[in-house]
Amino acid sequence: MSVKFDAASVDRLKIGFIGTGRLGKALALSFMDRGLRIAAVGSLTLDESAPLAAAIPGCANLTPQQVVDACDLVFVTTVDGAIESTAQSLQWRAGMAAVHCSGATEVSALAKAADDGAMVGGFHPMQTFGDPEAARRSLPGCTITIEAGEPLYGALHAIATRLECRVNLLPPGMRGRYHAAAGYASQFINVILREASVIWQSWGAKEDDAVAALLPLVQGTLASIAGAGLARGMPGPVSRGDIVSIDKHLASLASLDAPLQQLYREMCSRSIALGLEAGGV
Repeated sequence: MSVKFDAASVDRLKIGFIGTGRLGKALALSFMDRGLRIAAVGSLTLDESAPLAAAIPGCANLTPQQVVDACDLVFVTTVDGAIESTAQSLQWRAGMAAVHCSGATEVSALAKAADDGAMVGGFHPMQTFGDPEAARRSLPGCTITIEAGEPLYGALHAIATRLECRVNLLPPGMRGRYHAAAGYASQFINVILREASVIWQSWGAKEDDAVAALLPLVQGTLASIAGAGLARGMPGPVSRGDIVSIDKHLASLASLDAPLQQLYREMCSRSIALGLEAGGV
């Protein structure tokens, strides 16, 4: 009897993970927390996957091919560059599903699984996974981007809902744009704070001092965005048409660092549309 892939049947799916690094660990443990059945995990070696298997009751520590053979739904959570080669190295079957968890990699990387008759899809949590335990705690409330056809989409949507996550449906061919958008909201925050800390260090302060001072400011802005939206939640001189303050900023940055001043100019220019939308300019 073939397994069903729908919202009502996700509790009966035997789920496996191939790749037990930070992403695989955080997702597998999160699935376990929500009562989903993790039947098996595997990695390059049994030693690598043994700790995760031991942390999940009833979970077998298997080779990747054995994970495929034992499970209905297999999440490929290797590094992005290994997704395609991993899929190509395995024998899949009709009636099962192979899903990768990369933001930038197209689902076509799982072509071998599709050729073998398996359903394929993408399931990408918009979250950072530097610390698996922290990601496990913060996963509820984040958005999971799903790319899959029915009936696999229904099962993946049900899993995301079980994790208390929002769902973003992504059409084929859009993963590069999608992942670039995520980059703006994640790693570019680090860049902006580094640039701000360079300004702080110009008068002798340390980077740690700058980060300690600026993080509450960032958190306040995020709270404003959550409450009022991107335009009305934007603070600063552009939001209120304060040309005098902007001129002062540009003059002070000119003597410090020309590229930094140019970045400030560009950011201000990009801010004008938000200021107009909010009605403050």
